[in-house]
Amino acid sequence: MSFLSRLVTLFGLVLLAHAGYSAHEHTVLFSNARLSSSTALPQDIIVEVLVAVVIVSVGLVLGAEKLKPISWRDWAGEIEREGGARNPYLSLEERHGFWDIRAKRKEFADWIREKDVVNKQ
Repeated sequence: MSFLSRLVTLFGLVLLAHAGYSAHEHTVLFSNARLSSSTALPQDIIVEVLVAVVIVSVGLVLGAEKLKPISWRDWAGEIEREGGARNPYLSLEERHGFWDIRAKRKEFADWIREKDVVNKQ
């Protein structure tokens, strides 16, 4: 995080803490007064909370690392070169208890080739 992003985040957190303290004081003040119409928070506290959340969010986004481009092809190639041990989808690809379609297709293609060879002779 750069200095500017930390400063913006700190300012937003101080503003958020002040809004929380103001909301607490308002609640305590009007809980003793027994005024049912004034129990809602004032608009300035609500606006202060929203502004504080936006400022904290901006500070965190400014301090985040740059995003790396997604290259699934490189990631998948790296996993295949390692033998597929790190593949997060390995359990989905294995499908225990189901037919191995690729093996069955190869078996069928071999059977057809053998049948054609026998018929041609």
